[in-house]
Amino acid sequence: MHHPCETAERLVSPNHRLPEVIRWNALTRCVSILDQTRLPGEVCYRECDRVQKVWDAIVSLTVRGAPAIGIAAAYGVCLAARDNDSSSRQAVVAAIDHLATSRPTAVNLFWALDRMRVVLQNTPDDQDLLAPLVAEALAIHQQDRDLCAAIGCFGAARLIDERRVFERGGEPITFITHCNAGALATGGQGTALSPIYDLHAHGRNVRVLADETRPLLQGSRLTAWELQQMGVPVTVITDSMAGWEMRMGQVDAVIVGADRIAANGDAANKIGTYSLAVLARHHDIPFFVAAPHSTFDLELSRGDLIPIEHRGADEVRRGFGRLTAPADCDVLNPAFDVTPAELITAIITDLGVIESPTTESVAAVIARD
Repeated sequence: MHHPCETAERLVSPNHRLPEVIRWNALTRCVSILDQTRLPGEVCYRECDRVQKVWDAIVSLTVRGAPAIGIAAAYGVCLAARDNDSSSRQAVVAAIDHLATSRPTAVNLFWALDRMRVVLQNTPDDQDLLAPLVAEALAIHQQDRDLCAAIGCFGAARLIDERRVFERGGEPITFITHCNAGALATGGQGTALSPIYDLHAHGRNVRVLADETRPLLQGSRLTAWELQQMGVPVTVITDSMAGWEMRMGQVDAVIVGADRIAANGDAANKIGTYSLAVLARHHDIPFFVAAPHSTFDLELSRGDLIPIEHRGADEVRRGFGRLTAPADCDVLNPAFDVTPAELITAIITDLGVIESPTTESVAAVIARD
């Protein structure tokens, strides 16, 4: 059967207006990572020639977004085999184990590292190790481009079917999104933003309300900048404005990404996503999650089993260098929350759309991989 999105156009590419997030330099055998902590003010790259530098880039949020973290980690494993000598195998094992400690919530990290481990196991001791590892990392990167394009295709078609969203006459269709789940978070054109890019590219009148996304402002710093580069109308709002915008009839749909999705459809995403889902349900607004099949963790039956990363207090107290809370005040800083499947209208994946997600409906789509 022909896959309906096999020929989906890749709207965001290395030749587009957005800089590449990650690239492998075959000449220097290094990884270049776009430093997203410097955006939107400056576009610059970190050159990583050691595994530790990639680990640091992941932990410091230089690279972020579940798919992009997985891609960066795959290239990071390659750095351990640069010398391609007798100690490389042990170095690669150590690199995989070390990179796995960088961030606990995004399952794409472990999915990519598992693939690199399989390559290691399948490469005989007396054969070149670096080349097959690089080939696998490049394949993971290319696959993510394809997955993002498919999500855009399936998602655009599903949103067009959402009667509430497209019965607006000449008014723009307005989406709220949270954090950044666009090209900056992936190897392709994004997850949550991918359907919006498809709609925009095909002439639909769309606009985005980008939640600021406290405490590190990935929405205002990254999503708004990215959308501007792509020519999509965007307005930044503070996280606390979302409910009022819904109440005033200014929102047609919510669409967010995910870092891990349990077998029953519960989805972990940037802290604040659960609040949006509750608000959307109260205002009868559809709430969509967009993620590739690699974000599903079918080993976890429900969302409260997903490990939640807790980050340092100074990200809240001194987010951008200025003290904004008492220096000795206790701080809670979970990086993610979990939205129950019952609040999710549908999950848009590269394999199809999971309506009203349950354990059964998730398995029916994801089991096809």
